Amino acid sequence: MRIGLLGTGPWAAMAHAPALDEHPELDFVGVWGRRPDAAKALADRYGVRAYDDVDALFADVDAVAVALPPGVQADLAARAARAGCHLLLDKPLATTVEQGRAVVDAAREAGVASVVFFTTRFVTETAAWITEQAGVDGWFTARAQWLGALFGHDSDSPFADSPWRQEKGALWDVGPHALSVLLPVLGEVRRVAAAVPGPGDTVQLVLDHTGGASSSLTLSLSAPAAAAGAGVELRGESGVTVLPEGTDNAVTALVHAADALLTAVHTGKPHPCDASFALRVTEILVEAETLLESGAR
Repeated sequence: MRIGLLGTGPWAAMAHAPALDEHPELDFVGVWGRRPDAAKALADRYGVRAYDDVDALFADVDAVAVALPPGVQADLAARAARAGCHLLLDKPLATTVEQGRAVVDAAREAGVASVVFFTTRFVTETAAWITEQAGVDGWFTARAQWLGALFGHDSDSPFADSPWRQEKGALWDVGPHALSVLLPVLGEVRRVAAAVPGPGDTVQLVLDHTGGASSSLTLSLSAPAAAAGAGVELRGESGVTVLPEGTDNAVTALVHAADALLTAVHTGKPHPCDASFALRVTEILVEAETLLESGAR
């Protein structure tokens, strides 16, 4: 499957490009970016074409991988779908429901497959754990913590200067990761029962799930480095279990996501992490953001 990459930033260079290049069933065709010089530099690294015209890239490929800010991603993903390209997207799909729905509608109307890269869902150990727990009945509650030190005073992360992360914070950057674990296990979210701000960009949420369980989420990109980390704990009739640590790096996980896209293309069966699932994540995050902005508790 011929695939092109949209994006030239750190995530495109560190994860997407090497994953596309090493995948045995993908033909990595070229790179398009909003900065032509950066697109050329990344394309040259892999011996592929740098595209000045994104529509020309769409015309040359069967699929696109997108490593762009969510607002930019959503518009280009819908455009790519209308051009007949299958979609390997990043989380969050979009930061408005309208943009996210436009991607879902475009993909459905064009009959193209989509996979959204919620990292934990494509790491071998964590993906297996999620599948196992989704088959267990009687979960009563869950506690998820996704704490990053991205905005810490001693952070040297290449993502710390990301404008969309600075604007939207942990709710939108790591919130999708937590939701991607909780939703398949505890079921649909009936409502965001509470959304409370904490230090820095920290947010605490309480979710009410349709199956009767509740969950709490603590999300931050402002945690002290010594306190950073991610974890999920489930409690229910079968006891207590925690999300295991994964050993796959981001490139390997993205290769798995590309496998999932190929399977969806070949079988015609939607992947659980398709654009429709990602739209539901966006809807929940918008609801939480609205509560935070209103000051409601």
